[in-house]
Amino acid sequence: MAIYKVDAKLRDDVGKGASRRLRREGRVPVVLYGAGRDPRNLTLNHNKVLRLIEDEGFFSSIIEFSADGGAKQKVVIKDMQRHPAKPVIMHMDFMRVDDNQELVMNIPIHFLNADNCPASKVAGIVIDYQIHEIEITCLPKDLPESFEVDLADFEVGDSVMLSEIDMPEGVKAMAFLRTDDEEYDEVIVNTATVIDTSEEDEAAEEPDVDVPTVDEDEAGEEGDSGDGQDKDQEKDE
Repeated sequence: MAIYKVDAKLRDDVGKGASRRLRREGRVPVVLYGAGRDPRNLTLNHNKVLRLIEDEGFFSSIIEFSADGGAKQKVVIKDMQRHPAKPVIMHMDFMRVDDNQELVMNIPIHFLNADNCPASKVAGIVIDYQIHEIEITCLPKDLPESFEVDLADFEVGDSVMLSEIDMPEGVKAMAFLRTDDEEYDEVIVNTATVIDTSEEDEAAEEPDVDVPTVDEDEAGEEGDSGDGQDKDQEKDE
């Protein structure tokens, strides 16, 4: 597992105004908490953070964290807020790690050989990924960086269930811990049929409408009759 190192700086100013100033200076406001100690307000270099988050493992690994050159601490990232329209990290939360206390983390799933499996070569069939990460609990020393699901032999109608994921020793899926149903399970990936609705869409765009036809002679007679009645009414008046 890769070791990620983060160097932070302590900060005393807090609040929205202070956070805006920090972002303009290229810093990310950070809160560090957990392990029975008081929370600390810190900042990180924004450009360094952008490089770190490019690696998926950063979100599911133990991070070596230090502040102002102080003692190194083990932490995990618990929350990160992004700007909705810009490549800007607005805020981050890190939690201190206790070696003797279990963590709850979301671990990504890597699907292997999906493009070459038998199901991917059948027309009208797609591989439907139901879950992309698994919430687990374990001690820090047992924390996996990812799970792998090999789809090399995946065929139409196949599925992979959560119970089929090989959990390392000491790692448990939270979904099973939250239920008393011994038969409970979750679909990780299966196959689905793609329905072609293009013909139905074309039919909906051009609806069949019956346009009534009118005989020209009948129309003329009706028109003459109506005009005569109007003229007779004018004479009577």
